[in-house]
Amino acid sequence: MFYDGYHVWGMHLGWWFVWMILLFWIFATPYDVPFQRKKGTALDILQKRLAAGQITNEEYHEKKRILDGGSAAQ
Repeated sequence: MFYDGYHVWGMHLGWWFVWMILLFWIFATPYDVPFQRKKGTALDILQKRLAAGQITNEEYHEKKRILDGGSAAQ
């Protein structure tokens, strides 16, 4: 076999740099991954439930008051 010093484990040395840069870009960038489930705060979930019509406006304000640290009873 011909060995010219630029092949390491079957790949040309340039490809190792390409793979290292690609892996660094995939794992080290702080960008969000599309379609990844995101953990929302309790207020975010509450707002989504209100927008979806699962709770009424009064229930929303009562639960928001509880989340803000106030009491539910007036």
